[in-house]
Amino acid sequence: MSNHSEAPVTPVEAFEPPYYAAVFTAVRTQDQSGYSETAARMEDLVKNVPGFLGMDQAHTPGGLSITVGYFRDADALTEWRTNAEHRAAQKRGQAEWYESYTLHIAKVERSHGFTRA
Repeated sequence: MSNHSEAPVTPVEAFEPPYYAAVFTAVRTQDQSGYSETAARMEDLVKNVPGFLGMDQAHTPGGLSITVGYFRDADALTEWRTNAEHRAAQKRGQAEWYESYTLHIAKVERSHGFTRA
């Protein structure tokens, strides 16, 4: 969501399962007026949800963006999904910023990671 070009690129750590992953995949419209500001606000807002673990993001040159949010439990996901400011951003996204999107919710049962020393 925000531009972290100066921050090191690292994936979110592997957490102790079970936890949930919300996978949001989107193709955006040409007009992105206000998108960056709203995305930055959503990134700040989701960090305040109890049970939010982190997020990974990727963007392809062809315009596909993928954001994966990790949540400790279903209650944390519900709190984020029903947040009034997030709901307003969703509606604006459908009206202005997205050609299409999909959202997949998955329960993570296994997780591990690797970091080169």
